[in-house]
Amino acid sequence: MGAKGWFILKFLMFQGLFISPPQPQADFDFFYLVLQWPGAYCDTKRTCCYPTSGKPAADFGIHGLWPNYKDGSWPSNCDPDSEFDRSQISDLVSRLKRNWPTLACPSNDGFKFWEYEWGKHGTCSESVLSLHAYFDTTLRLKDQANLLQTLTDSGIKPDDGFYDLQKISDAIKDAIGFTPGIQCNKDPERNDQLHQIFLCVDTSGANFIECPILPRGRCPSQVQFAMF
Repeated sequence: MGAKGWFILKFLMFQGLFISPPQPQADFDFFYLVLQWPGAYCDTKRTCCYPTSGKPAADFGIHGLWPNYKDGSWPSNCDPDSEFDRSQISDLVSRLKRNWPTLACPSNDGFKFWEYEWGKHGTCSESVLSLHAYFDTTLRLKDQANLLQTLTDSGIKPDDGFYDLQKISDAIKDAIGFTPGIQCNKDPERNDQLHQIFLCVDTSGANFIECPILPRGRCPSQVQFAMF
């Protein structure tokens, strides 16, 4: 570039007219990272089947990473042409089996679950996360949240005991810095159980944020933390 070219470039930069390449823009407002407690999932009237790899660890498992809008609605099945390609996540399979296990019946290896989550939710974040990045990001966020350790450190353990809902919420907020959404379900004895935790994430998938809107579903002031 000659002297004249450099002069023009500097002039444009000075005038604020030299624009860097556009960054990917999300077609949604935030993510829900949804983590579920397997003890509550299985301890209901629904049938629960362990994956073919065996009984999962007694830990929160990933349900999904779901794009959402601030008005409470969400996109779904955004790109039917975006196929779930197993080969693209081959390096993640062992971590997925450990952290994102399926509990659906009949017993299976988990790929149907992951394919479903990609088709319904992952394709709606393709503007910022590729297929591999979607699963890798979700695994990283789950590790970063470290929910079971957070609750255990606060004396809240999966021992079939009943715990104060506010204390559960406060423990998680103290750990990640933001208020979680909490959903409960009922066991056959009609006990309200800690079932799913919703954590909100920015559109890049990099950081937890305060939830623009909390998910529907109420829990009583005391909830059971089921054994698994």
